[in-house]
Amino acid sequence: MWLSRDELRGLWRRAVQTARLIIGVPDYDTYVQHMRVHHPERPVMSYAEFFNERMQARYRRGGGRCC
Repeated sequence: MWLSRDELRGLWRRAVQTARLIIGVPDYDTYVQHMRVHHPERPVMSYAEFFNERMQARYRRGGGRCC
């Protein structure tokens, strides 16, 4: 059974998103889509702003992590 090009792209996108979530890298495309659908009146952060905000939110909880 062969997959179409669109099916392969979809699988690839899901694999990349899963890998990013596993290692803790936020998914900017999902954020942008969410903002456009649910908060169209609010400005969308640039990728750099989004990444920095997510990293600060992740690591500001009680300082460093031991494990």
